[in-house]
Amino acid sequence: MSPKQIVMDSDLCLYLEAVSLRERPLQKALREETLKLPEAIMQITPVQGQFMGLLVKLMGAKKILEIGVFTGYSALAMLLAMPEDGTLMACDINESYTDIAMRYFESLGVLHQVDLRLGPALGTLDALILEGLNDHFDLCFIDADKTHYPDYYERALSLVRPGGVILIDNLLWSGKVIDPSAVDHETEVLREMNRRLLKDDRIDYSLLPIADGLGIARKRPC
Repeated sequence: MSPKQIVMDSDLCLYLEAVSLRERPLQKALREETLKLPEAIMQITPVQGQFMGLLVKLMGAKKILEIGVFTGYSALAMLLAMPEDGTLMACDINESYTDIAMRYFESLGVLHQVDLRLGPALGTLDALILEGLNDHFDLCFIDADKTHYPDYYERALSLVRPGGVILIDNLLWSGKVIDPSAVDHETEVLREMNRRLLKDDRIDYSLLPIADGLGIARKRPC
């Protein structure tokens, strides 16, 4: 390990949030409501959300695709960073969770910018490709069922414009990717995904140790 790389224990994570996190009250309320759910671990961290919002602003992204919405914290972080004429297409299968998301989108005045597509994401993505939306989106965030990550990634590469960005969540998988005793299917898929991303010459790439590991892939111009 590089001597410049420090281990982020819980106290240091709390300090990092204390000196850097800028979170609106309703964002915090959504995060706290989500923490009461059995699947709360699926929610991204607020620090990751803030980073994603900053990336949206740096890119000037107006067309965003999200694969996996849950209760909407990640979508909300990006929506609040978008210009008024921006749109976010949100793909998910769980209406009870997306209902929570839509409630907060409405409260923060960004509901009109959301195009929610309920149903299996692969079907939605294939339909978008058939509609001719290749090279359409500025940014795509992948945070859904891990076993379909390779399929989501390939479709995102078609749908994101040259110079656009694909964000891929959970690539460090709570450290299981380096645990030889972890041989479950999801972990194996993520290991293969990491190998694929490293070697893919269609993208510029970096994997950041934010939260559970956030991959950033920039689609190279043809």
